[in-house]
Amino acid sequence: MENPCYKCGQVVEEGRTFCPHCAAPQIRVVVAEPVPVPFAEGVGITNTTGLPASETVPVLAVPVSWSQALKPCALAALVATVLMFLRLTPAVAMFSTGFLAVVFYRQGRPNIRMRPASGARLGAFAGLLCFGIMVLLLSLVATIPEMRGKVHDQIVGLVDQQAAASNPGDAQVQKVLDWIRTPEGFAFMLLFVGIVSLVIYVLLGALGGALGGAIFGRRKQE
Repeated sequence: MENPCYKCGQVVEEGRTFCPHCAAPQIRVVVAEPVPVPFAEGVGITNTTGLPASETVPVLAVPVSWSQALKPCALAALVATVLMFLRLTPAVAMFSTGFLAVVFYRQGRPNIRMRPASGARLGAFAGLLCFGIMVLLLSLVATIPEMRGKVHDQIVGLVDQQAAASNPGDAQVQKVLDWIRTPEGFAFMLLFVGIVSLVIYVLLGALGGALGGAIFGRRKQE
């Protein structure tokens, strides 16, 4: 089969990569148009590309956009921090962080079908932000010498009470307590408590977010 050259118009045999008359390349590359991908999970957007379903991106495979999740998760973390300062049980406040993150994320997006896994990711992110806020506040408090001394005495006193209640008169426990009173021991204890608190914040936030995702996902299906 022969085709005319797109440049000079002379007939070129099929299979030739260059025109024998003007040396113009005869290879043509067809670029497919990009398929628009919706942001949120489960949004009922009609496929207007004309492509078969096997060539389109599944809606449920689209991940959460963290740039849009930052604001609702940060707001949920701030609310949970205020609740803890108002003497709400920390575990309940951490759990509420994840649930509130899902609630705030869905504001303005009522058609989003939230899944428990997506809610858990939002909740874990909100829990991480809440932990960061608490660390920042404690760091600011530690810059004040009087407050730093009070916090140190309260933490050491709490450890002494717990140790006395669980293992009264134990020589090994007393050695550990004496070591905690040293600057090195106190710093190590703060690091250990910080790591454990981070895990708890993220875990409880993820559980709260998963619950929110399950509730709102079920409502959407109904």
